[in-house]
Formats: sequence, structure tokens, C-alpha cells
Amino acid sequence: MHIINIGFGSMVFAERIVGVLSPDSSPIKRLMREASERGRLIDASFGRRTRSVIITDSDHIILSSLTPEALASRMSGESEGIEHETDR
Repeated sequence: MHIINIGFGSMVFAERIVGVLSPDSSPIKRLMREASERGRLIDASFGRRTRSVIITDSDHIILSSLTPEALASRMSGESEGIEHETDR
């Protein structure tokens, strides 16, 4: 199993990720609100600005402060040096 660092030491199994989206659109904001109401929202941004929304196959929604592009590069195994500044 491949584990992805989604920021600040938080990890997610890559096999469980269905999608990584930007939180800016109204449908995604509605998805986040509904997940919160159902107790399925996990905020892994640690108080930082939410830059990506991770949707899992277990119907959980995970918020991350890393950009969707950074998470995609981590999932593909590319260099992670660009986003380490936000992990601090």
C-alpha cells in the first residue's frame, strides 16, 4: 500500500483516494458542509487555508492545506520539495 503525506504529518492510503479537488466551487463547498453534518469531514489543514479536498472511497472528505497539484505529484511519486514550506 502506498501512503501519501497530505501535510503536517497526516497520511492517507493512496488506494483509498477517489479524487482531489479544489475547494473553491459551490458544489464542493456543499459537499464539505454535508460531510460535516454527517460526521464524515476530517480537517487535516491544521488551521491553515484549505487548498484541496480529498474524497475517499469510504465517503470521508479530508481537507488539506496542500494544493491538488502537490498532492497529485506526491501520488505519482515525483519530487515533493516544492510544498515542504507549507508543512512547517
